[in-house]
Amino acid sequence: MTESSATSRLALAAAGVTVVLWASAFVSIRSAGAAYSPGALALGRLLAGALVLGAVLLIRREGLPSRAAWPGIAVSGLLWFGAYMVALNWGEQEVDAGTAAMVVNIGPILIALLGSRFLGEKLPPRLIAGMAVSFAGAIAVGLSMSGEGHASVLGVALCLLAAVAYAGGVVAQKPALAHGTALQITTFGCLVGAVACLPFAGRLVDEASRAPLSATLNMVYLGVFPTALAFTTWAYALARTTAGRMGATTYAVPALVVVMAWVFLGELPGLLTLAGGALCLAGVAVARSRPKPPSRTPADGVEAGKTL
Repeated sequence: MTESSATSRLALAAAGVTVVLWASAFVSIRSAGAAYSPGALALGRLLAGALVLGAVLLIRREGLPSRAAWPGIAVSGLLWFGAYMVALNWGEQEVDAGTAAMVVNIGPILIALLGSRFLGEKLPPRLIAGMAVSFAGAIAVGLSMSGEGHASVLGVALCLLAAVAYAGGVVAQKPALAHGTALQITTFGCLVGAVACLPFAGRLVDEASRAPLSATLNMVYLGVFPTALAFTTWAYALARTTAGRMGATTYAVPALVVVMAWVFLGELPGLLTLAGGALCLAGVAVARSRPKPPSRTPADGVEAGKTL
């Protein structure tokens, strides 16, 4: 196995860890969100994540990233770690889970478009086709989850804001990774997000004093695993591929949420849900695939030899 091939496999494994942990976050948010308001939940999650990341950063003695990384860290911290988490937590209280899933899944499409515009990334046909298939699957999953749920204009707007903040944060983070490690970029991005959410500190203290232990433990879990670990593995993978391809990978999340809700919550998925999940996974496979290099004929080899 070549070094580049091994790196690609590690990046894919890191992306897989991220997707699984982000999918698990939806289950934990249900518990924690019942006891914590959107801003307090975001702050508690970010504080837990920043503590873990800061401890690891000190143990590894990685120090501060270079000055060139800080604009990307600041923007991604404010948009992705801060605004995204608050908007999503709030939006999910205003709309049903299915509607939230459909609107937020605009995010990967925005990432691809913004990556093309600001990072100069190409939009290969396989990526576009795969994202179209996955988005159709996300819509199917969302419709099947909506049922008799509710959806307010405010809730849809908040979920759309979350999708835009998510996309903007990813695109801002990508160039920063050229000037710092995945751990550095994630740690300080999380810290920026936590500082931005400090106005919710009073509510967090008040709600923590009344919240059941299970809700608080779920909030801590969100900070340690879907935030500290998953955002670091995301940054590691993002540094080794394009923002568009990484965004497309997150379309596996709806399919995994369906499975986890089935296993941990006993929510038996219907046929439309299963079909939508299958489409999400199929689209991810297409989006991340690469065209095979053209095969060389013996004649090609002879001609190539003549030019050496």
